[in-house]
Amino acid sequence: MMGLAMAPGHPSPARPKPPTRAELEAARRKTVKDVIRGGLDVLFIGINPGLYTAAIGHHFGRPGNRFWPALNLSGLLRRPLTPYDSERLLESNLGITNIVSRATARADELSREELRRGAEILKRKILRFKPRQAAFLGLGLYRDAFDRPRAGVGLQRETIGATKLWVFPNPSGLNAHWHIPDYARMFRRLKSPGVE
Repeated sequence: MMGLAMAPGHPSPARPKPPTRAELEAARRKTVKDVIRGGLDVLFIGINPGLYTAAIGHHFGRPGNRFWPALNLSGLLRRPLTPYDSERLLESNLGITNIVSRATARADELSREELRRGAEILKRKILRFKPRQAAFLGLGLYRDAFDRPRAGVGLQRETIGATKLWVFPNPSGLNAHWHIPDYARMFRRLKSPGVE
């Protein structure tokens, strides 16, 4: 089982103190930079940055979010990573972006119209960068943003260009129905697309 320690001679960047309440409030005006390039194996897609994530400037940065621990167990990475290593996703030919760029305290602060506008921007991004697969991290996100109310977890019938679309549950610590091993198993399916 892969742990969270970095490979020898490859230290993880120092982790700053958690953001203060004032820094979290100021994060409402921030965005988090995409980690993306052409031809990725997988582009992970979140809803939007939370305030903690925006405050530290790294995707899925809030402690308790299951994205990074699950990704470390999935076998998709060349070496274990933390949110502070997010740029290193590219070393494993993975990337990450969001449907909506603005940070909020909760995803329910986003309107359906804002999600659908974000989906149009995202479609253009996927057509430009042509990832082999796109993995949406939130079933409700996908249903609302793409007007697919009956979509389920797993590989979707729809594509964007040649990009296969996957939908997984939101890895937020608030989602009590799924655990790190569950996400790791789901992410592992990205190695063999088409296998349900």
